Amino acid sequence: MSKHESGINLDAEPSGTGCVECLRNDGWWFHLRRCAECGHIGCCDSSPNQHATKHFHETGHPVVANFEPDDRWFFDYRTGQAYYGPDLRPPLFHPLDQPTPGPKGKVPKNWEDLLN
Repeated sequence: MSKHESGINLDAEPSGTGCVECLRNDGWWFHLRRCAECGHIGCCDSSPNQHATKHFHETGHPVVANFEPDDRWFFDYRTGQAYYGPDLRPPLFHPLDQPTPGPKGKVPKNWEDLLN
């Protein structure tokens, strides 16, 4: 299976330390996901804007990896299955001093009421 068919590119670097679109649009996120094919960092489906899933729909890149320090797993949008996979290119998670939810100073006080 090629890298593209598997949806995982071990050479892809993360696009940054936070959700690309939330940072650009002055938004916030709950948890972060990393596209395993291109490295795009997007926010999870519990986040208000669900940018990781939107990235999948826009690009067809089918696999995301958790970008949180607490647990390493992958999710394949094609099958709806979570699984453990290969080591991606570091960093494997956002900086430890970055809050969850984040980014610092952008999370509303009632953030729990705004989750999906």
